[in-house]
Amino acid sequence: MHISVFDIFKIGIGPSSSHTVGPMRAAYRFAARLADEGHGARVAGIRVELFGSLGHTGKGHGTDLAVMLGLEGEAPDLLDPDVVPGRIAKITQTRSLTLHRGGQVTFVPAEHLVFHRRERLPLHSNGMRFRALDATGAPVLEGIYYSVGGGFVTTPDGALAGGPNPAVPHPFETAAELLSRCQDTGLSIATLMYENECAQRPEAEVRAGILHLWSTMQGCIDRGCAREGILPGGLKVKRRAAAMRRKMRADGQGRDPLVALDWVHLWALAVNEENAAGGRVVTAPTNGAAGIVPAVLSYYRTFVPNADDEGTMRFLLTAAAIASLYKKNASISGAEVGCQGEVGVACSMAAAALAEVMGGTPEQVENAAEIGMEHNLGLTCDPIGGLVQVPCIERNAMGATKALNAARLALSGDGTHKVSLDKVIATMRATGADMSTKYKETSRGGLALNIVEC
Repeated sequence: MHISVFDIFKIGIGPSSSHTVGPMRAAYRFAARLADEGHGARVAGIRVELFGSLGHTGKGHGTDLAVMLGLEGEAPDLLDPDVVPGRIAKITQTRSLTLHRGGQVTFVPAEHLVFHRRERLPLHSNGMRFRALDATGAPVLEGIYYSVGGGFVTTPDGALAGGPNPAVPHPFETAAELLSRCQDTGLSIATLMYENECAQRPEAEVRAGILHLWSTMQGCIDRGCAREGILPGGLKVKRRAAAMRRKMRADGQGRDPLVALDWVHLWALAVNEENAAGGRVVTAPTNGAAGIVPAVLSYYRTFVPNADDEGTMRFLLTAAAIASLYKKNASISGAEVGCQGEVGVACSMAAAALAEVMGGTPEQVENAAEIGMEHNLGLTCDPIGGLVQVPCIERNAMGATKALNAARLALSGDGTHKVSLDKVIATMRATGADMSTKYKETSRGGLALNIVEC
């Protein structure tokens, strides 16, 4: 199965791809199913149940808001974040919502949206059950969905949301297969991925779409660097990016040989502060890890000589190829394998992508990806208060720095190494399976347990 660059990088809103973007897409899909199957006239109310990690941390991640907006037909890539408060206030005040392609139905959030903190559905921690009810309260239609990380949504039969998957000229399921195809064709990882993308849609559309992703990332950085204040949610975390940028501009480049790292930290913080505020971000591969790829790509654009749009495309194509390996063979869900599946994967993606645009061979690129993950193995997901703020925002800055180091280490060698990327992905999957549930986005362990919310 080919996973596209546009599957890995999705435009959405914060604070979470698995807890905000995915549930919104699931709700949209359920409402569309009601209309497609002709049930609209019978539906008088909707009941939504959230299980597992969604039940534990859905409030802090805005899952309830995402579900309501999705049922009304909003899509995360098109929704204007600024209209969300007004829309939610209207639903709450009128005790009703207007179904996508349907009529107005009863919906009282406190009664019809249930958070199950001690129950989970069988296939994944991020489970949702939607029930459409008639005027007597009897069920009209039921749908179960799983938000499996990075905005991907699946059903109990394993079907992903979206259309058929076209054949591609260079299919690969593992890193070994990817390297073998590069060796057989003489193509770089980026070019191989590009040819796969062009088998699915017109070349001009591929190019425009990838550059639009970069433009959206830039916009997120710019907003994050301009906005100040306190992030929502009750932790009273102060935005830092705007003040950091002012200070760095006032100081100038100076003589500090590590000033580039300060800019990388700034760009990562800016993205994840904007994500925590519910702004528009690009999953990379998730919202919680959305700052790493843009920060390292900004490093390339700012500090690497002759950086250009072609290099930007190669960067994102390579990053997507690496992310697809984790998606196929392990997980990119913090609720399933901890933060190694989010920040760890993003670090691996960015390291490989930077090695690619710095002239690395496919073997060096694979080595960079392996190094990026190897030193994030076992990373837990323990957000304080169920909010994507502490430790998530700073963790992106650290992940971006690790990606720079991983790329440079890989480029200093010839691509040969003891631990393959496939082996480290398998290790990550096994480590996630062994990890206690309390360290997998439940806010019941680690920092979430030991830090007082105040």
